[in-house]
Amino acid sequence: MKNDSGHDMSSHGEARPGGLSVSESGYTLEFDSTILSTGVQTITFRVTGPDGQPVTEFTPEHEKTMHMIAVRRDTAGFQHVHPVMDEQGTWSVELTLEPGSWRFFADIHPTGHSGTLTLGIDASVAGPYDPQPLPEDTRTAHVDKYTVTLGGELVPGEASSLTLTVSQDGRPVTDLQPYLAAYGHLVALRVGDLGYLHVHPEGAPGDGITEAGPEITFMAVAPSGGTYRLYLDFQHNDVVRTAEFTVLTTPGAASDTASSAAPAPQSHHGQHKHH
Repeated sequence: MKNDSGHDMSSHGEARPGGLSVSESGYTLEFDSTILSTGVQTITFRVTGPDGQPVTEFTPEHEKTMHMIAVRRDTAGFQHVHPVMDEQGTWSVELTLEPGSWRFFADIHPTGHSGTLTLGIDASVAGPYDPQPLPEDTRTAHVDKYTVTLGGELVPGEASSLTLTVSQDGRPVTDLQPYLAAYGHLVALRVGDLGYLHVHPEGAPGDGITEAGPEITFMAVAPSGGTYRLYLDFQHNDVVRTAEFTVLTTPGAASDTASSAAPAPQSHHGQHKHH
């Protein structure tokens, strides 16, 4: 079932992340090969429908018929790309891959289906694998001459507001360029299984309300407690850059109430996140 925000819900009321299955509602993600080589290369794949045939009709979401996320299982190497489909339903896209185990997510809306789907598949990239430790919990990211700060909390089972503030050389950026019908695109992945969270931007360029920076606000639902990796794509001076964060969830009001009879030490854990 789904909650009011359109997120899938488990029988326990938890939001269920996407991308954990290679097949959903009869739609299946099929790679031509799940053993890939290192370096820049073109991968090809299809999405088959309930009839077993490649799907060729998709409804665009955020200006694209498919959003593909590629990330190594250690959360390194994040790439957000937009594959191109031929008339037979074969998709192709160029990626830069390093050795290791990778997860690929296809975010799609097959025409005629009730909504979007996120299908996920694993692939192996040959070569010596040097897994990286998970980056520490941080609210500040640096990319080129830009600094992005993260405000707000991820709360298990609740919709919460996240605000990312962009500055360049210490000055607020107030002329962000629209990217995918928004001033930013945020992807959140649950560490451990890489569950894919749908994160929705608040407002849109040209709506007469939403400003072009320095703040970009999103609504997110964390399906459970734990650690999440956040990736913000934003465009400025005609270049799309990605800021990365590691975030620990903060217990919500329901959790605090339930544990009020026996206070738990994790209440201090949530406070330290703000430093």
